[in-house]
Amino acid sequence: MIQVSDTAKKRVVGLMTEGGFDATKDYVRVGVKSGGCSGLSYELDFDNKVGETDKVFEDNAVRIVVDKKSFLYLVGTTLEYSGGLNGKGFVFNNPNAQRTCGCGESFSL
Repeated sequence: MIQVSDTAKKRVVGLMTEGGFDATKDYVRVGVKSGGCSGLSYELDFDNKVGETDKVFEDNAVRIVVDKKSFLYLVGTTLEYSGGLNGKGFVFNNPNAQRTCGCGESFSL
């Protein structure tokens, strides 16, 4: 399961609406790919389709879809949003990450 904080929910819903997606029907696609300073990096996008092997969750009224491979790296992760002058944007608080880079966009296990 992936959790979504209240601040992340507000930002996700706003961005989905701006992008022509409907937060009540469409999904936030979260994934992991090779790359970044620490070896793996996070992906975040919007989607209106679910693949055969995708896992689907809903938390805080946000519908999330994760491919099977990425799910193994993301179990227990909380998606947060940090705004303000020193804000980073979306932040993944991943309990599985043993090391993260300074920007927080990549990690290793």
